[in-house]
Amino acid sequence: MIRLLINHPLVDISFIHSSSNAGNPVSKIHTDLVGETDLFFSENWHNDIEILFLCVGHGDAKKFLTENTIADSVKIIDLSQDFRLAKNSTINNKQFVYGLPELNKENIKSAKNIANPGCFATAIQLGLLPLAKAGILGDVYTTGITGSTGAGQGLSVTSHFSWRANNIQAYKSLQHQHIHEIQQSLQQLQGNDGMHVHFVPWRGDFTRGIYVSSVIDCGLPLEEIKQLYKNYYQDQVFTHVSDNMIDLKQVVNTNKCLLYIEKQGTKIVVHSAIDNLLKGASGQAVQNMNLLMGIDERIGLGLKGGGF
Repeated sequence: MIRLLINHPLVDISFIHSSSNAGNPVSKIHTDLVGETDLFFSENWHNDIEILFLCVGHGDAKKFLTENTIADSVKIIDLSQDFRLAKNSTINNKQFVYGLPELNKENIKSAKNIANPGCFATAIQLGLLPLAKAGILGDVYTTGITGSTGAGQGLSVTSHFSWRANNIQAYKSLQHQHIHEIQQSLQQLQGNDGMHVHFVPWRGDFTRGIYVSSVIDCGLPLEEIKQLYKNYYQDQVFTHVSDNMIDLKQVVNTNKCLLYIEKQGTKIVVHSAIDNLLKGASGQAVQNMNLLMGIDERIGLGLKGGGF
């Protein structure tokens, strides 16, 4: 997030609040920023800003907004899961809009506060939204693999290189926390409760990125399905339907989502790929900031993929 904002042509960072790192140079903690910023982490914060990004752990955003008074003039973009579900979207008279631009772009433009989507949720939803919009989405069986950065900076056995190298593992099978926001969005478009997402996530032996494959029953011809997807995403600047099989390196270090669709019999498979740190987190947050401020959503996000 810091890297994106210091390189955004229309942004000035007023402060970077951190209780644990207060007083430290930002580049001491985030060493890839050596030579790019002279900012220090601050123990204090103030309301003399236009946008506040909450880049804290799940539960901590709600705690911060409960313990502190944020001026009504300040727009908030929260990257935790605290306000993504409709039942949890209001706190201290602040209403949060679910910030998936390919679903809620017009609502985002007029919102005051944004709940940034989850990384797996973004990749899975972008692979399913056109089918839900058409009202033909049934049960979904989806598998996705994510890199080690999806586990955050805290150390655990499964985040060590010696565990990750040449290794994969399923986790939170059929109970991942992002399932609820995925189903909420799909029901927003399709308007029924008869469809369910069955999701098995995997830990991968790489650093960045998410690759998802979703299997759905669909009787439409493949070309008709592809056209449905291309029509849905024709005005979306970061989500693209590919005519060729996609791979992870095409999207790593970008804010793009790439989709590829194939069909066998009555089953279709929708593959989707994103960078979990960008389109799955900070990049999407900057995209939402651009929409909130009424500027081109691509500004500050013209990033080159790591494919070569």
